[in-house]
Order: sequence, then structure tokens, then C-alpha cells
Amino acid sequence: MRLFFALLAAALAVVPAFAQDAFPSRPITMIVAFPPGGVADITARPTAFAMEKVLKQRVIIENKPGAAGATGNAYVANAKPDGYTLLMALSSISVIPEAERLQGKKPPYELAQFAPIALISADPVVLVVREESPWKNLNDFIQDAKSRPGKISYSSSGIFGALHMPYTLLEHATGITLWHVPYNGGGPAVQALLGGQVDSTVGGPAAMIGQIKGKRFRPLASFGDKRLASLPDVPTLKELGIDAEYFIWAGLLAPATTPPAVQQKLRDAVRQAVQDSALRDAMAKVATPINYLDGPEFQKFWDADAKKLAEAVKQVKIVEQKK
Repeated sequence: MRLFFALLAAALAVVPAFAQDAFPSRPITMIVAFPPGGVADITARPTAFAMEKVLKQRVIIENKPGAAGATGNAYVANAKPDGYTLLMALSSISVIPEAERLQGKKPPYELAQFAPIALISADPVVLVVREESPWKNLNDFIQDAKSRPGKISYSSSGIFGALHMPYTLLEHATGITLWHVPYNGGGPAVQALLGGQVDSTVGGPAAMIGQIKGKRFRPLASFGDKRLASLPDVPTLKELGIDAEYFIWAGLLAPATTPPAVQQKLRDAVRQAVQDSALRDAMAKVATPINYLDGPEFQKFWDADAKKLAEAVKQVKIVEQKK
């Protein structure tokens, strides 16, 4: 009997400890692998705020830019898998391991090191030039590029990054050759065009809509399968007979071995967060509709997208060699 009561007392003593350690019991860090101002950052901040309301803990944004997102991606891939370090990833996360292998290098991370929590958005990029540029439409741009190979420049978020890939696809589809000027993130790439350091750039509607409405950028085309509701007058490449469809998606990831119960808690939090009016309003202001997918559906979407991008990386290498 004494043994029974001793065991019972020990069990009861453990209960408060388990309750105290229930996830989350402290702030969560959401890594953005790019500087402030780009698609990942614009998506992460209102998402984090909405998740805080559900989880009753702070969700802190930490920007870790470098190597077209590889630095921040690798940081989370190798983080402690306890749910307290997450990544707001872009579609370019799938490109970097393939690009490194093609160059004979060891990838800084593998896709298998991540567990998908939820997809937040998926938008086609928009090709823009400065409002005062001589190109009134995409045909003007392409014809000039054909007459002056390598003379028209564009900024990107880094070699093999989310803003480099669509230009490579455009070059491959049209036979033009452009001058690539890589920067350390989408925000600096936009600033480079604003400052006149380059002739054009691409970006998601979230990063571009303000500049377009402010008459600083002129949109020439989107890389989507249909026109954007926020830019109904901007044609798609598909409409113009150019096969170079490309989307930037933003999704929340955790280290792969994060406990299933913790992953579920995070998935539930995002599921509720995407219904938050403040998050929806924030995304609407930057013309980025929420395209939510829960973890398992996001995994299927990601697998298909990663396969497509792996093939596109091979095109990138071919085009780069031509230059």
C-alpha cells in the first residue's frame, strides 16, 4: 500500500511539470531568410501577429538573409526540432539544393529536413520597369532585348533565387539574353530598380502593387495562368504566347523531426490565423490573396512544385553557361 501511495504521489508531482511545459510555453521565432520588404517578410509579419492571438505567445520575426535565402533556410533546417524555430519559406527553397548539386557542391540543407505546416499564399510574379522607361509593353521590352543582347539589366534576390528563376525561364522561352544583377533579397532588388541601378525586376504583387499604384513602376506582364484581380489590365505571358509560368509561394515550415503533436498545434494555429480579419486585411492591402493549404495538402503541392523547379534549375544552368 505504501508503494502504491508513493507511486501516486510521484505521478501527481509530475503533472504540473508537464502542464507547465505544454507547447508553446515561451516565444516562437519565425525566421525570414530575406531582408525586410520582400514577399516572405510581408507575409510573415501579419501571419505571426495572427498566430500570437491563437497561441497566446509572442511570435518574433527574425530576418536572416544571405545566399538567396540559403542562410536562413539552413538555419531552420538544423535548428532544435521543438517548434520554437519556424521558417516562412519561399518557393526558392526548392531550388537551392538542386543548384548546389549541379555545381558539384554539398547543399546547405535538403528538403527532407523540413516539415510543412501550412501554405499561406501563392502568386505569380510580375515583370516591371520604371514608369519613365521606353518600354510600353512586353513586346517592346523583348524586341529591344533581342536587338541588344545582354544590355538590358534586371535585379534579383540572388543567383538561383525566387526572382532569378522567372527571368531565366523568360530568356529560355523567348531567346533573349539579359544582364543579371543579383542582390541580397527581394527588398534590395526593388530598391535597385527604384534607384535606377537596373532596368527591370520581377516580384510578387505584395512587393509590387504599391510601386505600381504610385506610378513608379510600369507592369509589363505577369507569369501566372490568368490575370491578377489586382492588376486586371496586365496581360499574362501565356496570353502573349510565352511559356514561362512561375509562382512565388510562401509557406510555414518546421524542422522535420518536430514532434507530431507540436506540428499539429502549429497547424491548428495557422488554420485559425488565416481566418483572422487583421491578417486578411493586411494581405489584401498588398494584393496577395490567402491560398491556405494545411500540412498534408501543402506537402503534395510542394512535391509537385519542387519537381518542376528541379527541371527549371537545369535550364538555369544551361542559360548561365550560354552567357
